[in-house]
Amino acid sequence: MDSAAKSKVKQDFQRHGKDTGSSEVQISLLSARISELTEHLKSFRKDHSSRRGLIVMVSKRRRLLDYLRRKDRACYQKVVEKLGLRH
Repeated sequence: MDSAAKSKVKQDFQRHGKDTGSSEVQISLLSARISELTEHLKSFRKDHSSRRGLIVMVSKRRRLLDYLRRKDRACYQKVVEKLGLRH
């Protein structure tokens, strides 16, 4: 992910102008990387090291989402809807 795409994702989920580490921003960045890596793995099925990285990222996003759900339910709902994570 290039820096322009990363800054666009950050702007969509920031709480304030210099927010780069909130749970919402981290979840959105992880979601963007997960979708890129998923597309990569569709082409390169035997890339097991990338597959492991994907599993680690999905687990980290799950933990952050659980944390956000415990701390701020409304913000959790907003993030999930914006990213389209629940079907």
